[in-house]
Amino acid sequence: MISALNIVLNLGILGFFKYYNFFVETLDALFGTIGWHLDWVTMNIILPVGISFYTFQALSYTIDVYKKKLPATHDIVEFFAYISFFPQLVAGPIERATNLLPQFQRQRHFDYAKAVDGMRQMLWGFLKKMVVADNCATVVNDYYPQYSELPGITLLLLGILFTIQVYCDFSGYSDIAIGCARLFGFNLMRNFNIPFFSRSVPEFWRHWHISLTTWFRDYVFFPLGGSRCSQWKTVRNVYIVWGISGLWHGANWTFVCWGLIHATLLVIYTLLGINTKYKNTVAYDRYLPSIKETLQMVLTFLLFAMSMIVFRAENMVQAVDYLTAMVTNKFFDATMLQGKQPLCFALLLLSVEWLQRDKLHALQFTDIKPFKYRFVRWSVYYVILLVIFKYAGSSQTFVYFQF
Repeated sequence: MISALNIVLNLGILGFFKYYNFFVETLDALFGTIGWHLDWVTMNIILPVGISFYTFQALSYTIDVYKKKLPATHDIVEFFAYISFFPQLVAGPIERATNLLPQFQRQRHFDYAKAVDGMRQMLWGFLKKMVVADNCATVVNDYYPQYSELPGITLLLLGILFTIQVYCDFSGYSDIAIGCARLFGFNLMRNFNIPFFSRSVPEFWRHWHISLTTWFRDYVFFPLGGSRCSQWKTVRNVYIVWGISGLWHGANWTFVCWGLIHATLLVIYTLLGINTKYKNTVAYDRYLPSIKETLQMVLTFLLFAMSMIVFRAENMVQAVDYLTAMVTNKFFDATMLQGKQPLCFALLLLSVEWLQRDKLHALQFTDIKPFKYRFVRWSVYYVILLVIFKYAGSSQTFVYFQF
């Protein structure tokens, strides 16, 4: 009973702050068709930063204790330290109580090697965020409102730049959070695992925002029956999970539609029998992927990028108009092709991640011969710092702070 009340309380707080006005405005629009207006019940609610993340961490604790995966803690400081651990408080990774809480309960000692590796990961995260994500954001924010006047190739490029922006922004934050935690002796779960090198949409979602996708898998999908039931019920479960996942991202029908788009893609891949769970990273033991792998990765990336146009839109009308303009506007017009510089930054960054795709992060290179020398490693660090200082874009808020 106490666990149920705790879950209801957490979901109630999240629902009030994040979705109250959304549902009231939807009902107001619905009743408005018959002349009734409910706008008088809306409120000016300020959304707490990162509420979706720490609410899900609290739910993880409650459910895991109920399932006896870990004993309940009787130390209130430990509990609130787990809920509000500052490196990942506002944008994840969404930690599990089974992983993070025991780390507060045992004695820790400063580990020089772990701290240095954490600093490297933080440096890579700052490069992602300040150089790539912020420069992409500047171009997207400047040209996106003019989408009705832009050629199709520019609209496609803006969609790709926004996709890269979200990746570098969010994975950059995760790198900073994970690296910072390592300075204090804590190990947070990996949140991104080279998702743009995925060979299918199902593989992509095993590598993107891992802490959220595994949360929904363990606490929603599996309890509904997962895929160990009839085909129809499996499809139903996929749509339920991704509808909720879309709504988790924000109180807007564009997010719900974005989630349902990916539910549809996952169902299609599953029905076609290509939901392969690859055991190795792409092009394992090879420098370059095969032609088949390249085409698979390009298709997966473009499918995700198209869905991100819906994700970026302010409403469904704008999403449809943007996608329509991409097809109906004059497609090729190189004179209006913007965003070349941030795209070059992104390609360079992704090239490094490709070379380091079997590592936890791109700067984990101490076992590679040239970088075993201290001088070479520090040269790389200083070059990255110079690039950050010289090419950092205008400061942008982390995208996932709004969730």
